[in-house]
Amino acid sequence: MPHVFPRHCHSTLPTAVSGDGCYLIDADGKHYFDGSGGAAVSCLGHSNARVVQAIKDQVDQLAFAHTGFFTTDPAEELASMLIAEAPGDLDRVYFVSGGSEAVEAAIKLARQFHIENGEPQRRHLIARRQSYHGNTLGALAAGGNAWRREQFAPLLIDVSHIGPCYEYAERAEDESLEEYGQRAAQELEDEILRRGPDQVMAFLAEPVVGATLGAVPAVDGYFTRIREICDRYGVLLILDEVMCGMGRTGHLFACDADGITPDILCIAKGLGAGYQPIGAMLCTGAIYDAIANGTGFFQHGHTYLSHPVAAAAGRAVLQEIQDHGLVQRVRDLGKTFEAALKERFAQHPYVGDIRGRGLFWGLEFVTNRDTRTPFDPQNGYAGQLKKAAFQEGLICYPMAGTRDGRHGDHVLLAPPFIMADSQVEEVASKLERAMQAVFPA
Repeated sequence: MPHVFPRHCHSTLPTAVSGDGCYLIDADGKHYFDGSGGAAVSCLGHSNARVVQAIKDQVDQLAFAHTGFFTTDPAEELASMLIAEAPGDLDRVYFVSGGSEAVEAAIKLARQFHIENGEPQRRHLIARRQSYHGNTLGALAAGGNAWRREQFAPLLIDVSHIGPCYEYAERAEDESLEEYGQRAAQELEDEILRRGPDQVMAFLAEPVVGATLGAVPAVDGYFTRIREICDRYGVLLILDEVMCGMGRTGHLFACDADGITPDILCIAKGLGAGYQPIGAMLCTGAIYDAIANGTGFFQHGHTYLSHPVAAAAGRAVLQEIQDHGLVQRVRDLGKTFEAALKERFAQHPYVGDIRGRGLFWGLEFVTNRDTRTPFDPQNGYAGQLKKAAFQEGLICYPMAGTRDGRHGDHVLLAPPFIMADSQVEEVASKLERAMQAVFPA
């Protein structure tokens, strides 16, 4: 009898036994192209010798040292590497074990900053509908996906949710992209004024929305206006780049594409590339100084903060990305990937939108392309597509509830940065065959 508590109690999963480049291999020898990097995690594929060796070397030297007593070279060096590339005034790095922990830390740091800064009344957090920020209670409360929140709602803190910048579904026919972006951003100012301009501590958003919307970037000018609103009212801007950061969208930090800098930034997934669990929260020097010159103690922590083996893996991952020019490769290959997806699916009767950046792409499915009407949730197309693609030897990330947490379906693609040009066609072909097996003829 198995004793692992799986994600789905009635599913029988194959056993993964090895990885080779972009492929995972099960116990029967079947190869699966990792077209979503798991959940936009495996940016270097599954057999990177440099990262594997770095982990082995670190375990041989030092496996663990609690941060209440020590710092370590891997953590210090990785932090310096990140800050050397980070935008704006980001200056300090707080290493955790994953994305949810990074978001939790960011929310708590925002609150403590305002306390230390003499504004303890600032307590409200604003985020966006159809966002995903993690599954711990604080991160779940910040997330705006109704289905994920529903059964845990009595346990969640009060967080305001404004509309996402989701022009495919929410831009009016008579609006230009710029007009829509400004209208969507104005919701933030309206909510700050409703909550009280001296009561709001932070606004949290993904630069490119991942799991819940399917690789939706904001329109030009949206985040510029968001930054201006935050500055006007003394609200901290927290950007969640857990899924879209670390080169995934063609920039090491996704916010660079929008020309803005946050006060706090969260990364994970691609930072460890799946080789070790690691995430990080980055903050500005001003925020750090408020803590350092105040109580001198961030009232937060976990046992595995700055774990030396995880940090050694992250350091090796970042070195691989930098030494092999993989951020530029993502930009270049992303154009090829986009062209292949649009050539194959742009006229598909049930594909309403193809959107994304770099190697981070989503296809949204609709029953009518003209009206952009989503399918009835009872069809369960997202779940069916996941199974059909898996049968074809493709790992992808279909998701239901695209529009409101219940209605709508999309598939997210986030292949490894190391994929060959020839493998673009492999992904498109396998996805097409899976779609043929699922959607009506």
